[in-house]
Amino acid sequence: MKTTEFVKTLRDKSPADLKTELAALRKEQFNLRMQAAVGQLTQSNLVHDVRKKIARVKTIMQQQAQKQAKAS
Repeated sequence: MKTTEFVKTLRDKSPADLKTELAALRKEQFNLRMQAAVGQLTQSNLVHDVRKKIARVKTIMQQQAQKQAKAS
């Protein structure tokens, strides 16, 4: 999935869905770190990609929180 498509799908999600997405990404990050430590990780770029996805999810969560704060 391209980055722009990923961000568009994130913007359509509710805060609860974003939290579950963040938890899944953190679990994936942990698994990749364990694979790297054991030496089983063949695609080291996946660690970088997951970190970027986590940052995108957290950014959108923050933007939605600010939007709700301004609305109330």
